Amino acid sequence: MTMTQTATASMSSMAAQLNMPYTLTPGRATGIYLAELRNRRLIASRHADRVLVPAQDFDATTGRPADEFLELHAVGNLVAFTQTKDEVFGLVQIDGSDVPMLHRLVGVDAEDLSIGSRVTASWSDVPAGNALDLQGFTAASDDTAGAAITLDELSEPVTQVDYVMTLDYQHAYGPYYGTLFDAVRTDRRLRGIKCSKCRRTLLPPRAVCDVCCAPTSEWIDVEAVGTVQACSVVHITFLGQRMPPPYVYAEIVLDGTSTRLIHMVGGIDAEVAREQVRPGSRVQAVWSDRRTGSLADVEYFALVTDA
Repeated sequence: MTMTQTATASMSSMAAQLNMPYTLTPGRATGIYLAELRNRRLIASRHADRVLVPAQDFDATTGRPADEFLELHAVGNLVAFTQTKDEVFGLVQIDGSDVPMLHRLVGVDAEDLSIGSRVTASWSDVPAGNALDLQGFTAASDDTAGAAITLDELSEPVTQVDYVMTLDYQHAYGPYYGTLFDAVRTDRRLRGIKCSKCRRTLLPPRAVCDVCCAPTSEWIDVEAVGTVQACSVVHITFLGQRMPPPYVYAEIVLDGTSTRLIHMVGGIDAEVAREQVRPGSRVQAVWSDRRTGSLADVEYFALVTDA
């Protein structure tokens, strides 16, 4: 059964996070740079008449490979800086280098800095074998500079770095998804919207019909019961899964709608699901105890069996 309702959206956005673990292969030159940081040595590479720090296998400007590696005195001039919410970052032109390096500025206030300020390395007390063994740069107590030292013996390069990139952001819903997720959170309702021309009901709702391109108009409450159109048993593990595999991933057309809702069929063993879940199977939403205001509030869709 469906009924027309007035839409009032109060949910405007959702706090979200991208979390991507991966391994970084730094290459020989950067691997040597990272390995030597634990020894409090700042390693650069020479490419003909240009010196780059951190050390690089190739000069990005000329394409020339590294001719040799040098140790630079870890002091230089501040070329540029910026204040973020939590930290100060700067571009530091290390004495003897041709390209400034980006790093944190520690133990200083942005208002006390100026372009050309002298800074020196601040080293970690407990080296961890990564880029933050050089914690950053702090104000230099003098203008001392040292000559570059050509190195014959170098540490074995770091060959792999485990890394996690985390990005926190706000995902804006807009009025259509906002209305849908309001109803999901507060009333456990699924809301679609009708096209003003072809009268198809779209779920998730949107401003324009994806078939005839006419604007949508009437909001409709849709029963959380539908028919499986396609399905697959997922066995592999990947980032972002809510259910541990194996589980059934399905495209479901809810009664009275003209679009597919992607969700999971649960409450059934995956091997049994191979025989019982197929295109044409009837399913019904099982709501979770969560009230996040997203389709994750539907725990899964369960098979509807004949009485």
